Amino acid sequence: MKMKKSIIILITIVLTSAGVEQAQKVVCKIKGSDTCLPLSQKFAESYMKKNPGSSITVTGGGSGVGLSALMSGTTDIAQSSRSMKMDEKMKMKDAGKAYKETIIAYDALAVVVNPANKINQLTREQLEGIFTGKYTNWKEVGGADLKIVVYSRESSSGTFEFFKEHVMKKKNFVSSALLMPATGAIIQSVSQTNGAIGYVGLAYVNESVRALKVSYDQGKTFVAPSVETAKNKTYPITRPLYYYYTVAVEKAVNPLVQFILSDEGQKIVLDEGYVPIR
Repeated sequence: MKMKKSIIILITIVLTSAGVEQAQKVVCKIKGSDTCLPLSQKFAESYMKKNPGSSITVTGGGSGVGLSALMSGTTDIAQSSRSMKMDEKMKMKDAGKAYKETIIAYDALAVVVNPANKINQLTREQLEGIFTGKYTNWKEVGGADLKIVVYSRESSSGTFEFFKEHVMKKKNFVSSALLMPATGAIIQSVSQTNGAIGYVGLAYVNESVRALKVSYDQGKTFVAPSVETAKNKTYPITRPLYYYYTVAVEKAVNPLVQFILSDEGQKIVLDEGYVPIR
């Protein structure tokens, strides 16, 4: 009798475990921000490894592209390096699509130059002058007699919009700015052009470019971008990274979202060069 009872308990445990495993299976598409792309790919890879049967596909294209896909129903999650605009919110409302906004991590936006450039730091005002075309030669901001070559993301990028709003105070980019379709393209272009300058998410910075110190107090204090300075808020160009998804798919994607927000998920954030939410 005891043996039969033990078998019943064992079967119950196995069935319960199978149910939990089944509940963790996630099948979804994530699309949007190029800044979020490496992080989302790592989330997907780690989650699928832990939860067999899950299928998570991740593609970039820019925050605007991801949010448009969310509106059209061609993605389950829109990854974005900016908050949803008012007109996007209205379109979602008009379409009868209630949505959730979740901050998955934070990011420091680094201003990068070619390693041959002797400039180490710039004020926000100097950055505004460079990216609007007020300054066209590095000697105008204390550098060598060399033409400034401006690289930027395309207008569909959340990074483009954040930089324009928070660094350039909503002024327009210089017409000669070279617009790149992806962050990796900016890194490559800046690394190959002596007079180049661009801006990228901190996780993309590597030895082929050099990140500048930035001042938001008119040159009194210059701070370099890093996970630490972004976390303690001493680096001035930081921003949240978002996942947007509709209430209709919330139950289906929630196990993945909860994994991302867990200690394990936030360790991935830190390991990949982003800033954890806590």
